[in-house]
Amino acid sequence: MNTFDWLSHMEIPVAQRFDVLEVKFKGGRKEFFRNVNQLDLTTGDFVVCEMQSGYHVGMVSLQGELVRLQMKRKKVVVNDDLKVIYRIADEKDLEKHTQTIARDLPTMYRSREIIRNLKLNMKLSDVEFQSDNTKATFYYSSEERVDFRELIKLLATEFRIRVEMRQISLRQEAGRLGGVGACGRELCCSTWITDFKTISTSAARYQNLSLNPAKLSGQCGRLKCCLNYELETYIDALSHIPTVHAPLKTKKGNAVLQKTDIFKRIMYFSFEKDNNWYPIATDKVKEILLLNKKGEIPETLEILVMPEVALAEETKEAGSLNTDLESLDRKYSEAPKKKKRKKSRNNRNKQRKPKSSGV
Repeated sequence: MNTFDWLSHMEIPVAQRFDVLEVKFKGGRKEFFRNVNQLDLTTGDFVVCEMQSGYHVGMVSLQGELVRLQMKRKKVVVNDDLKVIYRIADEKDLEKHTQTIARDLPTMYRSREIIRNLKLNMKLSDVEFQSDNTKATFYYSSEERVDFRELIKLLATEFRIRVEMRQISLRQEAGRLGGVGACGRELCCSTWITDFKTISTSAARYQNLSLNPAKLSGQCGRLKCCLNYELETYIDALSHIPTVHAPLKTKKGNAVLQKTDIFKRIMYFSFEKDNNWYPIATDKVKEILLLNKKGEIPETLEILVMPEVALAEETKEAGSLNTDLESLDRKYSEAPKKKKRKKSRNNRNKQRKPKSSGV
């Protein structure tokens, strides 16, 4: 959940600075705290923050006027109910904080064993201890309602802490754990996405993507969030493309739609007994559809083919064919030379060997 402070170069008087800061905790969780003590803080400082019970150590992720905009976007009201920042974390606070972080993994593994023994249908994904070692939050995901009252008793008695169970969705779980997507970059849900919008398979249909769940689903098992990024652009481009429900009727035969290039506004048609595809502009397709509605049948589609597209495809095919033939010629022309070299080396070795004298 990285945020670039594009107002950091602006010098604002201390009396007019916004006294609310954004603090980041484990798993990308962020909360807003008031700087009541007017501490001189910079982005990246570790601070001790007030919690419902005790305190917790977090890192300052944002400050200044951008915090006001973030609170407005998330609909958080500035009032006295906001928790405060106690002080800047010293060495003892940071040492205690690292000790609590070290407890997260062993506690999660042990808790999973307890869940397995209780046969609860839930998946424990992460555990976060509070810096004062008095409370731990267990993040889990489940498709059904879970009765974890017995689980809370066992966890509280074994770890001697206050237990809070928090259910999260699969996308929130992927955001907390993090990872690298198919694009090669860090997951969007763990870097900048905060509001998860609904994604349907129609978004893939509009973009002419194959409905392959292995390619369309992300690491959370749901449809990728990036399917919505270019959806509006595709819908706008599709508004200029005619819908073809039936084959185009020509005197040569019926032309079936094979492919649509949305942004170039080119539609490819082919006849029943012809393997060639004919690129036609969308405006020409609209004209043919109007003629077919009136009962008129044009001669053929070949007259309407865009010459630039057809020429580009022919040169592309010819270029690929020539490169293949050239590579084959090189391969077979170099092969006999290598064999001759090997034979000549063997003959030289035979000549160098001394003849054995008979006894």
